[in-house]
Amino acid sequence: MILDPKMILRIALTLAVAAGISCALTPVIKVLARKVGAMDVPKDGRRMHHVPIPRLGGLAIFISFMVSVLIFCRDIPHQVQGILLGATIIVVLGVLDDIMTLHALPKFGVQIVAAVIVTLYGCRIEHVGGWQLPVWLSYAVTVIWIVAITNAVNFIDGLDGLASGISAISAGTMLVVALLLPASDPTAQVCVLLLAAIVGGCLGFIPYNFNPATIFMGDTGSTFLGFILASISVYGLFKTYAVISFAVPFLVLGLPIFDLCFAVIRRLAHGQSPMHADRGHVHHRLIDMGFSQKQAVAISYLISALLGLAAVVLTDRGEVQALIFLGTLLAVGAIGVRVIFGGKKQEKAEPESPEASEAEAAPEQPDKPETEAPDGKA
Repeated sequence: MILDPKMILRIALTLAVAAGISCALTPVIKVLARKVGAMDVPKDGRRMHHVPIPRLGGLAIFISFMVSVLIFCRDIPHQVQGILLGATIIVVLGVLDDIMTLHALPKFGVQIVAAVIVTLYGCRIEHVGGWQLPVWLSYAVTVIWIVAITNAVNFIDGLDGLASGISAISAGTMLVVALLLPASDPTAQVCVLLLAAIVGGCLGFIPYNFNPATIFMGDTGSTFLGFILASISVYGLFKTYAVISFAVPFLVLGLPIFDLCFAVIRRLAHGQSPMHADRGHVHHRLIDMGFSQKQAVAISYLISALLGLAAVVLTDRGEVQALIFLGTLLAVGAIGVRVIFGGKKQEKAEPESPEASEAEAAPEQPDKPETEAPDGKA
C-alpha cells in the first residue's frame, strides 16, 4: 500500500480522535457503571482485585471506535457495514451481561447470530492456504473463527490492562500488515483506518485499566475487541498472501488462541464445560510462578509483540516464511511449556501495596460452576 501524506494524516487523526474520545468518556462510563450496578465484586480466588470495581469500560472503546470510523471512513463498504452491525449486537449483549450477568448459552447463541450477520454481508474466509473452500464450509469456518476469537479475548481478560493491551498490540500488528497489502487491494485503506481506531480506543482506555485498575472493560469491551479483530482479519488478512494468509492471523492473535485452546482442553479433560471458569489461564500461571500483576502483563505483552513481529516478517519476507513460522512456534511452545508446567510455586514477588499482598495471600476457593468472567475475574 502506497502511503501519501493525506493518508498518513487520516491514520494519525483516526487513532488520535479515538484515543481522545475513549480517554474522555471512560470517567463518565465509570460513574454510569456505578449507577446501573455494573460492578465487579471479588467473590472467589480467581479474581485479582479485592474491592468492587466498575465494569462497562468497553463502552468507551466501542463509542470511540464507531465515531472515528464514521468520521474518517468516507465510504463504508457493504462488508464493513455487516461487521459494524455485528459488533453493535455484541456490545449490547456485553452491556446486558455486565449489568445482569447472563447465562453462557444465550450469550453464545447471540455471538453466533452476530457472526452469521457478518458472513451474510459477504465477509467470509473463502481460501485456506490457497485451497478454495466450498460455500457451506466457508460460512461455517468463518462463524467458528469469529466466535472463537471473541471468546479467546474474553478469556484472557483476567489481569489489569491485559486484554486491552494485547488487543492494541494485535490491532497494531494487523495495521502494519494491512499497510503491506498491494496498493490495488480495495480492503487495505479501510482495514488500516478500522485498526487505527481500535488501537486509539484501547490506548485511551489503558491508563484507567492498567494496574491498579479503576475500571474494567467488562464483557462489553473484551467480546467487542475479540469480535472486531476476528472480523477484520477475515475482511483483510485471510484474503491475501495465498498460503501464508492462514498463518498470519494465527500469529497476530497467538496468545489468546493458545490460552483458549489450552483452557478448553483442560476443562474437557476434567469433565467440565468449556465455559466453566477456573484459575488455570496463562496469566494465572504467571502469577502462581511468583510474578506480580504488572510483570505478568508485561510478559504477555512481550509474547504478543514477538508473535506480531513474526507475522510482519512472515508477510514481508516470503522466502523465509517457513523458517520464521517454525521458529516462532518453537519459541512460543517453549514458553508455553515453561508457564504451564513450571513446577512448584516460587515465592511471591514483593507486593506493590498492602492491599495487593492481602489479595494474593487469600486462599483459593473451590471452583464454582459459573461462566468465564471479564476483567480481573477470568
